[in-house]
Amino acid sequence: MDPNGIGAVVTGAGNGIGAALARRLASAGARVVVNDLDAHAASAVAAEIGGVAVPGDAAGEAGVTSLVAEAAAHLGGIDLYVANAGVGVGGGPDAPESDWDLAWQVNVMAHVRAARELLPGWLERGRGHFIGTVSAAGLLTMLGSAPYSVTKHAALSFGEWMSATYGDRGVKVQCVCPLGVRTDLLEASGPQGRAILAGEAITPEEVADSVLEGMADGRFLILPHPRVADYYAGRAADPDRWLAGMRRLQAKVFDGEGTHD
Repeated sequence: MDPNGIGAVVTGAGNGIGAALARRLASAGARVVVNDLDAHAASAVAAEIGGVAVPGDAAGEAGVTSLVAEAAAHLGGIDLYVANAGVGVGGGPDAPESDWDLAWQVNVMAHVRAARELLPGWLERGRGHFIGTVSAAGLLTMLGSAPYSVTKHAALSFGEWMSATYGDRGVKVQCVCPLGVRTDLLEASGPQGRAILAGEAITPEEVADSVLEGMADGRFLILPHPRVADYYAGRAADPDRWLAGMRRLQAKVFDGEGTHD
């Protein structure tokens, strides 16, 4: 898709990857609606790029319905929807129910609810473009964070299902799967998360550049860290070997927790 002239919505665009994507799309000629829970941040980015701020919840049913309706009114129709908002929640099965629910609502159901609102119009006119910010955790896993890993896998699976179901009816679906990115989410991942991700962390702007390149060639998986493709292939080819390596990493990073092979 050529961004020039399109109407685009970017959620979670008050900072980080979302803000970089909003700027990059606007510089390529897109008309951009900037969404974020932080109304001040959304307004600041929108003012900077000549876009429109539509702050609010991009995950809950009522919030998504309102966002899509208001954005469509501003843009005269939505050509591209970037479901970028996400939350990082740590812990395992012991994580509180509220944390599991938050991860599910923001990382998965936000995508489902946006698609529910967008698909009727896109299928009627025979075109539409949905991009989900999924993370490499959706292809691999994120040690120390079961809610994040599980919900990012689900987000990827939903994107795959959307592409398989609607790809021949004009709906383009892509998933962005970076490793570490220098955002607040990386800082909030704690010392273990930073130990795993910080060494290969890239800037939000580099992710945005990868997304625009991916939009141009249409690939389903947009991998700002190209090595993720090798990790993903290795995981699929030999899951036991891959899991053994992850257990060694778990033992190293989490100070003896986990097992050695």
